[in-house]
Amino acid sequence: MPSTHTDKAFEQDLRDLREKLLAMGAKVEALIADSMRALTDRDSELAEHVIQADQDINRLEVDIDELCRRILALRQPAASDLRLITTSLKIVTDLERIGDLAVNIAERARDLNQAPPLKAFVDTPQLAAMAQQQLKKALDAFVSADATKAEEVRDDDDNLDVLYLKVFNELLGYMMEDSKNIRRATALMFIAKHLERIGDHATNVAEMVVYMVRGTDIRHPRSRRLTRAV
Repeated sequence: MPSTHTDKAFEQDLRDLREKLLAMGAKVEALIADSMRALTDRDSELAEHVIQADQDINRLEVDIDELCRRILALRQPAASDLRLITTSLKIVTDLERIGDLAVNIAERARDLNQAPPLKAFVDTPQLAAMAQQQLKKALDAFVSADATKAEEVRDDDDNLDVLYLKVFNELLGYMMEDSKNIRRATALMFIAKHLERIGDHATNVAEMVVYMVRGTDIRHPRSRRLTRAV
């Protein structure tokens, strides 16, 4: 957990940083939910709202980056506080990219809403629910500085990947079954891929939480094993 400081201004900066990150995370979670509802409810107006709301995410990314740079320049933090700030710089990038993926889903939904639905969207909504849960759990781990919960997010990513492959194969089957399904199935494939990528970004967030709490970098274990072997 972050250490305490006698410098009240420093403490306030760190509180502001956590609050801004959580606000950004909440907005990103809402964008994922809204983009999928735009698809399943065939709500093109909601899709447009998601596309426009991405500007708020981008502004928060800039604000958080500037706050982190200011803290580093003026406060010269050490130990756990330094890890909090470097972790925040990584997490904010993943959250911004998740926001972009939600926009991509909304754009696909807007196009799909012009055609009849394809087999109730296969298991895409379930895939979205899993991706959202992964992100929520990763952000909860950040709030509570819970490295164990963060590791669970990383471990559960395999389940999301399995469902993604199932969705992909189902959609491929519909394309082979009837050429009229190709355009809609291809759009749903892109949406499924965006959701799978959201899961990957949630895993990135979780791995950075482990670093923040323990000071241990658990990213790319295979690459590190190869480096040690060399």
